[in-house]
Amino acid sequence: MVHFVDRQREFQELDQVRQEPGAHFIVVYGRRRVGKTTLLLNWVQRTGSPYLYWVARRETAEASRHSLARALWRWAYPDVPDPEPPRFDSWALFFEQMARMVADRPLILIFDEFPYAVESDPSLPSHLQAAWDHLLKDKPLTLILSGSHIGMMVDLLNYQAPLYGRITAQLPVDPLPYAALADFFPRYSAAERVAAYAVLGGVPAYLERFDDRTSLSANIRHHLFRRAGMFRSEPLVLIGDLVRETRTYEAILRAIATGRHTPAEIAAVTGLTSSNLSPYLARLRELGLIERRIPATIPPDQRRTTTRSRYHLRDSYLRFYFRFVEPNLELVELELTDILWERISEQFRAFVGLTAFEELCRDWLLVQARARALPFSPEIVGSHWAPNAQVDVVALNWRDKAILLGESKWGVDPVGRTVIRDLVAKAPAVAPGEGWQVHYAFFARAGFTAAARAEAAPLNALLVDLEQIDAGLRRALET
Repeated sequence: MVHFVDRQREFQELDQVRQEPGAHFIVVYGRRRVGKTTLLLNWVQRTGSPYLYWVARRETAEASRHSLARALWRWAYPDVPDPEPPRFDSWALFFEQMARMVADRPLILIFDEFPYAVESDPSLPSHLQAAWDHLLKDKPLTLILSGSHIGMMVDLLNYQAPLYGRITAQLPVDPLPYAALADFFPRYSAAERVAAYAVLGGVPAYLERFDDRTSLSANIRHHLFRRAGMFRSEPLVLIGDLVRETRTYEAILRAIATGRHTPAEIAAVTGLTSSNLSPYLARLRELGLIERRIPATIPPDQRRTTTRSRYHLRDSYLRFYFRFVEPNLELVELELTDILWERISEQFRAFVGLTAFEELCRDWLLVQARARALPFSPEIVGSHWAPNAQVDVVALNWRDKAILLGESKWGVDPVGRTVIRDLVAKAPAVAPGEGWQVHYAFFARAGFTAAARAEAAPLNALLVDLEQIDAGLRRALET
């Protein structure tokens, strides 16, 4: 079973911070189960530097201080079995003692799940700020605060927060990219890995639960359709960990997952007014649970103010759960997993195509753009929608007046020439104006017919099948 995959970029970023002179104060954050702790422990062990690791829990402030003190004493007295520190009546007294014990010795301090300690004592950031300013910032110290409560971790960086201006670096830990799934599921085909990615995303703790010695559908039935277990409670725990008023936030996420993407559509099914909805959408964006998309063809000077926005869930499992599992909880409770799979399998292929595959096509195009392997250098990659035309993949360069239009197809049959012709017919409605150079790309799970290739040849269109997408994304991961 794979436990640690593809965090070289994060390692490099942490190494670069530590190479700079002076003390370092780093904030690391990311959603639950994304592998922050594993990342930090692997990194700190690779550095070969002395380190102290402490994980906060939901407990009283006094218990938190004593727990941290015990971790400090174990570091300071490694030859003493289970040393017992004194009790500290305040954070100020504790940090003074910690500064004396650390002295001038190089040390990496990792305070994991820091928001739990703040919940027990909201004054902790102020005490830590005072300790950093007066006791720690001139020592050969790297202090890392890590947490899954993204909102609270981001709030630490707010200009009104006590620690504002002290943080020397911040590192968001994102889910793994699609290409990393090859290490988790070497027995699966590229198509099976794309489907798994549509369900689980790149969350390591989810990926480790699936076994590629059995089919993807068997894994889904066994893990995701169970009455108990991690996956059943995960969406509610994830949301409840991040926000209050969970019922309203769940309703918004459910609406988006079931195809309501515009603010008007979301408001209509949640019963919220547009003005009341806006703060919830803003908070969900801040927490990384949703993203706001606008057509790639909107001019740069209008992108901030346009009302042609759509909201999408960023988390793959939340998309799958609210789309397929939650509406069928009665079948889960009755353990009718085969019936449930039969019910959703009819829609599952379309779900994969509209979510993971389209996103991977855009990712592949970005990889080609960075390698300068496209006919022009795009300034933006996205999609386009309007009443008269929708295009899955769009890349533009406004200065050069160049646009690439792309179509993605997740069908099991090779793409025919009709798809080529249909996209070319959309071009006049999509191009921002006269004089634009239009290029084309077509992405197909099952490849292309001879007629489609003949139709695309005069256009110099890119014809990209799933194996090319998979190979291109995996090569990009390795470089």
